[in-house]
Amino acid sequence: MVTGLYDIPLNDIDGKATSLKDYRGQVLLIVNVASQCGLTPQYTQLEALQKKYADRGFTVLGFPCNDFGSQEPGTPEQIKTFCSTKYNVTFPLFAKLHVKGAEQHPLYAALTGKDAKFPGDIKWNFGKFLIGKNGEVLHRFEPQTKPDDPAVIQAIESALAK
Repeated sequence: MVTGLYDIPLNDIDGKATSLKDYRGQVLLIVNVASQCGLTPQYTQLEALQKKYADRGFTVLGFPCNDFGSQEPGTPEQIKTFCSTKYNVTFPLFAKLHVKGAEQHPLYAALTGKDAKFPGDIKWNFGKFLIGKNGEVLHRFEPQTKPDDPAVIQAIESALAK
């Protein structure tokens, strides 16, 4: 039985079975990412957040998704190479998954389903969910909200201070 976000089975970008259990006690920013999107430059700001707050118990988690305009068509290897060479991404990336529709991954069902704190479909690539140290979903930021937006920074700092 899944008892929370930490227990949902995931695969990392290399296909290895994992979950969010390793991140228990940290503040997380879960983001559905894509390599060929007009919002792809947000990788720069996401990585800046990772570097700025990592030593305080914060981690960005990237979930590649091809649900919007087929903007993430690559293989796991292509995605990893793109992210590391073009944007110097060091935060964890996971296996490509579906954030909406009949094949929606259980993680996104938990984040966006009718019983979620912030229900409703993901609108596009780079939707963001801020998760508190206890696994509670604290905030949802729409795709156009940049990772360095003052509201995002304030929410991260507030979550880290708790």
